[in-house]
Amino acid sequence: MGGGQQETAVGVHSLITLRRSPRALDAMSDVTSEQIRRLLEAARWAPSFGNTQPARFLVGLRGDETYARVLAALTERNRAWAHRAGALLIGSAVRRNAKGDVPYAEYGVGLAAENLALQAVAEGLAAHQMAGFDAEQVRRDFDVPADVEPLVAIAVGVQADAEVLGEPRDVQRERAPRSRLPLSEIAYAGTWGEPLR
Repeated sequence: MGGGQQETAVGVHSLITLRRSPRALDAMSDVTSEQIRRLLEAARWAPSFGNTQPARFLVGLRGDETYARVLAALTERNRAWAHRAGALLIGSAVRRNAKGDVPYAEYGVGLAAENLALQAVAEGLAAHQMAGFDAEQVRRDFDVPADVEPLVAIAVGVQADAEVLGEPRDVQRERAPRSRLPLSEIAYAGTWGEPLR
C-alpha cells in the first residue's frame, strides 16, 4: 500500500495526514451507495460564497451506466487505473442561479470536493481527483446545461497495493512519500516572502 499517516510540521488531524490520492485501487472492493451518500452529504455541507452551493455531482457506481460514461470521458492515462475504482464522479460548478451569476463557483466546488475526500478517509476509502477528462464529452453524454461547468473527475475506492499498477515507474510514484512546501514558503507576515514566525 502507499504510505500511512504523513509526518507534518505541526500536529493536524489524522483525516488530513491520512488523505492520499492513490491510483492503486482494489478492483474487487465496492463502494456502497450508503458510503457515496455520506461522501456527498459531506460535500453538501461545504462552505460556499453567500451559501450559493454551486457544486453538483454526476455519480456512477462500478457496473452502472453513469460509471461507464464517466470512465469513457477520462484520458487514456487515467482510464488505465481508474477502471478499478468503486465509484467515479464528475464535480461541476453551477455558474448561475435564480439570483444571477454565482461568484467563486470553482472555489465552492473545490471546497465540496475536499470535504468529499476527507469523508472518504473517514470511510476507509480514498478519493483521487483528476483534471484529465473531456469536459465537452461529459456535457454531451449527460446533457449538462450550458451554465454548468464540469471541473473535476473523482475516483473513489479502496486503496490497493501499488503493484496493481504494473509499470515500475507508476509503482515507485505510488509508494513515494507525499511532500509539501514548508510553511515558511506559503505563509507570510509583514511583507510578501517574510515567513510567518
